Amino acid sequence: MSDHAPTVTLPHGTFTIAKRFTFQAGHRLPSLPPEHKCGRQHGHSYEVEVILTSDSLADPGFVTDFGDLHPFKEFIDKELDHRNLHEVLPIEPTSELLAQYLAGWIIDNLEPTVPGELVAVCVHETVSGWARFDVVRPQR
Repeated sequence: MSDHAPTVTLPHGTFTIAKRFTFQAGHRLPSLPPEHKCGRQHGHSYEVEVILTSDSLADPGFVTDFGDLHPFKEFIDKELDHRNLHEVLPIEPTSELLAQYLAGWIIDNLEPTVPGELVAVCVHETVSGWARFDVVRPQR
């Protein structure tokens, strides 16, 4: 009996990781009619999932060290947590547009400093409802 697992052939492919962040916030969607429930002030326990990929791994074998994503959490905590999103964001705070906005923040502020490339951002407003923004990159 061996003390080590058997050697296997490592297939080629891409590596993908995801990290979830949470925050509490209120919002309303001002462009909706007043009788629409989302046109009125309400709140959510948001969950944001950031998905990154890479063809190769940084030492010791990471797409991105999860700890290197901490500046994104700091941004969420400072700018979005316990805020009225329609008052602090330059967009209508739908889940779809929030996912796109957060993807833009990551690309502008985080991606240049960490290995890996952003694939998508998912924003969950509820346990059963979410929106996903997939990043489309120019062909190289």
